[in-house]
Amino acid sequence: MTMIGDHGMFTTMETMSISKFKATCLQVLDDVRRTGRPVLVTKRGVPIAEVVPPSRPGKPRRVLGGAPGRIVGDIVSPVAGPDDWSGERTLELLR
Repeated sequence: MTMIGDHGMFTTMETMSISKFKATCLQVLDDVRRTGRPVLVTKRGVPIAEVVPPSRPGKPRRVLGGAPGRIVGDIVSPVAGPDDWSGERTLELLR
């Protein structure tokens, strides 16, 4: 076990060799996720990695111009036909 200090809080971190981690990797990952306690992986006594729980997911970022919901209707065809843009019809649309 290793004591880790983080902003005045101390927690214990399990230490395990790389060979044990390799043999039990999936179980170790599940334990870290479930308990929230990190694991220090060593190779010949030298730390090489820390397995830590994932951070909490934040709010999903909105894409500029990405309105929530579905697009309904025809978004490819023109809004107005060629006849709508000539003569008196144009004046009616602009009023």
